[in-house]
Amino acid sequence: MDILIVEDEPEIAKLIQTALEREGFSCHHSRDGLKALQVFQEQQPDLIVLDLMLPGLDGLEVCARIRQKPGAKDPYILMLTARGEEIDRVIGLSTGADDYLVKPFSPRELVARVRALLRRSLRQRGQHQVYHTQHFTVDVEQRTAKRQIDSQQSEILDLTTLEFNLLSTFISHPGRVWNRTQLIEKLWGDDFFGDERVVDTHVARLRKKIEPDPANPSFIKTVVGVGYKFEDAIG
Repeated sequence: MDILIVEDEPEIAKLIQTALEREGFSCHHSRDGLKALQVFQEQQPDLIVLDLMLPGLDGLEVCARIRQKPGAKDPYILMLTARGEEIDRVIGLSTGADDYLVKPFSPRELVARVRALLRRSLRQRGQHQVYHTQHFTVDVEQRTAKRQIDSQQSEILDLTTLEFNLLSTFISHPGRVWNRTQLIEKLWGDDFFGDERVVDTHVARLRKKIEPDPANPSFIKTVVGVGYKFEDAIG
């Protein structure tokens, strides 16, 4: 597994690289955001350890650009920051990061977070399921999602890793009501660290990509006081 480390502080970058290479990972390092985007396109890593505060182009912008144009791989992103406020966690995750680690952290915790994300990726690759509803087709193995616009037209949905996993979860059980805790267990498992309200952020982002009118959703419905459910006729 290839990992890109984007960190401008040499001591922290060395700590991260040493910890990960000791566990058998192949690592590349970049000190600024623009260079990181170049290395990402060239190396196509499986996971990116991304510092929030970077010279030139900060981690939020780097994350957003990677999610907009993921390339051959849509990597998992573990965001690092020296700040621990809740708003920073929410902003980081809302741009497409998969997990969030606050400095200072132990090498053991870093490795555990990285392994948790990569295990999730391997579990998904072991599946081959295709879900069909009236308006959507989701291929779990190929990691593709398509929306039927009308009887003649369809479009490929440009989803982040978490958005795809969220849609797959919803579409695998149409009509089921999911609360935040259940969705966290499904998407992150026991490896989740953070505020459960981040689920709302990802639901809102997914709605913007699949709903004709995100403000009045037709597919992902809010069940007041409980959570969310997906409604669409089985195709």
